[in-house]
Amino acid sequence: MPHARYPDLSGRSVFITGGGSGIGAALTDGFLAEGAHVAFVQRRDATAFADEMEARHGRRPLFIPCDIADTAALEAAMDRAAEAHGPVTVLVNNAANDQRHRTEDVDPETWERLMGVNLRAYFFACRKAVAMMKDAGGGTIVNFSSISYMMGNAGYPVYVTANAGITGMTRALAREFGPDNIRVNALAPGWVLTEKQIEMWATPEDLAAHMDRQCLKRHLSPDDMVDPVLFLASAASTMMTGQCMVVDGGVVVTG
Repeated sequence: MPHARYPDLSGRSVFITGGGSGIGAALTDGFLAEGAHVAFVQRRDATAFADEMEARHGRRPLFIPCDIADTAALEAAMDRAAEAHGPVTVLVNNAANDQRHRTEDVDPETWERLMGVNLRAYFFACRKAVAMMKDAGGGTIVNFSSISYMMGNAGYPVYVTANAGITGMTRALAREFGPDNIRVNALAPGWVLTEKQIEMWATPEDLAAHMDRQCLKRHLSPDDMVDPVLFLASAASTMMTGQCMVVDGGVVVTG
């Protein structure tokens, strides 16, 4: 579907975690369409996706293979992005692992592994980006959270805990780095039907139950996340920081 245009994003250096599949792929496409320079990381090979984006936009996103739970590798990837495109001035922390699990099955190793992807990587990506943004005179960070913690969903307690933490971290960083002209916001999607969700967890019964809770009677797609992220990254939201914006078709109510 057509998206709103944000001319101030043209030429910006954008870094997206998990930017080659699912929601992240839609975001990479959206930022490239605005004329931004995009670098992204993920574990799975995304060379074919980068080829597709180059053919579509005439500019190739920089794909850097990386396990974001490896902090040194993540920071090195952000340095590579800065070398290619200039200091990162837009960071989108999107990558996550919503693997289903039960509380009684979570041992310390599982906890560390899931938190490494779902919370620790967000913090250290923010820390690295903030240093670049200070030198550049400012920037914007968008952290993906989830309505899962607002709903108190069962079935993945470590993931839910991490997403509550992301919102708290977002507010703390917005307060700390606002004087440096760095804005930090969170986006909390509802159930976005990526290929992974459809393949692994979207049973007809669960889809029907979730739709009953939505005000808008259409399931969310990755493309539905593009405009909200572009808005939060752009000057259109210039005085908005420390906020958690919900995009879920009307499942939860904030305010």
